[in-house]
Amino acid sequence: MNIWIILITAVVLAGFVWWLYNSIIVAKIRISEAFSQIDVQLKRRADLIPNLVEAVKGYAKHEKELFEKVTKERANLVSAKTPHDKAEANNMLSDTLKSIFAVAEAYPDLKASQNFLELQEEVSDTENKIAYARQFYNSNVLDYNTKLRVFPNMIIANLFNFKEEEFFAATEQEKKEVKVKF
Repeated sequence: MNIWIILITAVVLAGFVWWLYNSIIVAKIRISEAFSQIDVQLKRRADLIPNLVEAVKGYAKHEKELFEKVTKERANLVSAKTPHDKAEANNMLSDTLKSIFAVAEAYPDLKASQNFLELQEEVSDTENKIAYARQFYNSNVLDYNTKLRVFPNMIIANLFNFKEEEFFAATEQEKKEVKVKF
């Protein structure tokens, strides 16, 4: 009789450990999937940028330095690997894109160009998708990191050497108040 109690207890305990381990793995896979969604949107924006630059180039030939900066920041974004590096590169590129839209304000013909307007709308739509993808990623990171910290998951997490993931965070530059002047 005692052997059956020990055997049943061992099976239940093993099943519980298996279930906890799998729940942590599922949370980690969700982070990878969420990060890939950020990558998809960042790539989409990076693919739109050359078209946007070409649309602006014809009107603003003397803005060569700005175009070079956009190209450099786009390359940095495409080559970034970690969430931290991608977040930094994304923020730098966002700042540079703001400059392009500011240049467009100085050229009424460009501002009225259908091609430019469509590209601007696509970039704006992509920015919204990036924001949503970042939020989704961070929600998954929160879920995963919480799983690693709560008992009894923390025992399994430490046993199998799971590490916390980093959030896709805003930089100090993004947190600053935006000043609008008329």
